[in-house]
Amino acid sequence: MSYQVLARKWRPKSFATLVGQEHVVKALTHALEQQRLHHAYLFTGTRGVGKTTLARILAKALNCETGITATPCGTCSSCAEIDGGRFVDYIELDAASNRGVDDMTSLLEKATYAPTRGRFKVYVIDEVHQLSGHAFNAMLKTLEEPPEHVKFILATTDPQKIPVTVLSRCLQFNLKQMSPNYIVDHLGHVLTQENIPFEPAALRHLAKAAAGSMRDALSLLDQAIAHGAGKIEETGVRDMLGTVGDDYLFAVLDGLKDGNVQAMLDQADDMDERSLSFESALQELATLFHRIALLQFAPQALTDDAERARLTPYAAAFDAEFLQLCYQIAIHGRDEIGLAPDEHAGFAMTLLRLFAFRPEAGTPLAAGAGKAAGSPPPARPAAPPAPPAPRSVPASTPATMPAPADDWHTVAAQLAGMVRQLAQHCELIERKDGLVRLRLDPAHPHLQQHQDKLRAALAEFWGELRLEITLAAPDVTTPAAQVKQEKRERQEKAIAAIEQDPFVREAIDIFNASIDETTIKPV
Repeated sequence: MSYQVLARKWRPKSFATLVGQEHVVKALTHALEQQRLHHAYLFTGTRGVGKTTLARILAKALNCETGITATPCGTCSSCAEIDGGRFVDYIELDAASNRGVDDMTSLLEKATYAPTRGRFKVYVIDEVHQLSGHAFNAMLKTLEEPPEHVKFILATTDPQKIPVTVLSRCLQFNLKQMSPNYIVDHLGHVLTQENIPFEPAALRHLAKAAAGSMRDALSLLDQAIAHGAGKIEETGVRDMLGTVGDDYLFAVLDGLKDGNVQAMLDQADDMDERSLSFESALQELATLFHRIALLQFAPQALTDDAERARLTPYAAAFDAEFLQLCYQIAIHGRDEIGLAPDEHAGFAMTLLRLFAFRPEAGTPLAAGAGKAAGSPPPARPAAPPAPPAPRSVPASTPATMPAPADDWHTVAAQLAGMVRQLAQHCELIERKDGLVRLRLDPAHPHLQQHQDKLRAALAEFWGELRLEITLAAPDVTTPAAQVKQEKRERQEKAIAAIEQDPFVREAIDIFNASIDETTIKPV
């Protein structure tokens, strides 16, 4: 018996086995159970998410010999013939090759005849957006008032190209892209049933490469099985896809976190030796920065415990504003890599840019840093004057601080990372007898999770202490609010300076122009 590819072998044959489209399955199930059947359905979504599969299942539900049901038996002759593509009253039409008005007219003429075997004639028109304008016009009347025995199921990856007159005559269901977790779980189930050994980490690479398409994921799985000689291993899958392994990217992050530029450049050299894609590496690096930022501001968005555990050290080490800059540097580096002398140079320059703009930039590099293998060492930026050491308060300091608001602003400015974010959105209420009480702006409740880190940081200034944080509107200006106010004032001064400039005033009068204030930035 010839081999059947996994994408066909594991094609869902019932609503219960369709993965990732619960919202569509729920609506169709209720309609079938209540016998509220529309005459035309439109399924939209990217390739490989189940549009034609859903059409086949719906056709079985309408023509199953047990009756109209949301759970077709799958064993009667009608169900078996629809699954095998042999059912005479189930017609699939590819609009890409049958797009003319003559093709549509021929189809509509045949639709008037009663079904040969089934309860309904089901016409599935795939990639319906490719029909010509005349073909759409020809089908409008029949689509609106078809014979009682006809059901139309239209499928498309580009619904914007379908005339609104057609859209208004259909029930439209938008099929979602498959999430990586759905794909990983399904691939794991398939491999378990096929008795093929696999490494879970390898499936994550396949899910990412599939880009939301379950069919693409199963096709890649077939390729991975052949590549790995009957087993799925992460190293083999990475080599097959030509993707950059997480180890390289996390080594880059470790070098950035530790201030070791040489370690970062070493990863670029290793990737170059293995002919890995630097463009893909920058894309994955930007994704990592995005996930770390999510962990800082919305940790509940990361549902994978393993991912959260691995990213936590970086979320604690990197300042939130610096992460935003890192993301921007990575995506711009990817856009500009085609302009570089070669991809290795473009990638290495992006890493140097990340290193140069880190908050502690200018401190002496680690021993041997800046000497990339086979390339001259980059110039070391001049080191600015060292910032003053944090002010420590001896144990004999009086129990309460004078001018607490001003002093709190000074302390908050000397912190780093998410601890600084938390401190800057807090108001100091009291510091007395080893107790520090803060009031956190209710607009930033997610920052409270860093309370223990803030207590440890404040202990370096004031010695051992207890920290209490309450969520309430501050009575005085917080450090963050003060920074925002200062920025606003500088912006207003910059706008006023532009508006009062004689040359600008003359240009406005001559050309009847106006000033776009959003383009003005204070210096």
